[in-house]
Amino acid sequence: MENTRVAVMSIIVEDINSTEQLNAILHEYSEYIIGRMGIPYKPKKINIISIVLDAPQDEAAALAGKIGNLNGVSVKTAFSNAN
Repeated sequence: MENTRVAVMSIIVEDINSTEQLNAILHEYSEYIIGRMGIPYKPKKINIISIVLDAPQDEAAALAGKIGNLNGVSVKTAFSNAN
């Protein structure tokens, strides 16, 4: 089994039209996702999503890359030092 790391991924969705693609990508990586929290912030017309995952670092990077390529979507990942 490959080493995994716990991470939190912060996603900001500014283009609501990217939501369907984002959900499809998250479903593709669902085996690594521990939990997900979404907060719509109506005053700014954005959605903030936090994803907690336990995944090999290359899989987490691939996920962030796919999300970051969506129109109007920003993503940042913070990794735990624990393996």
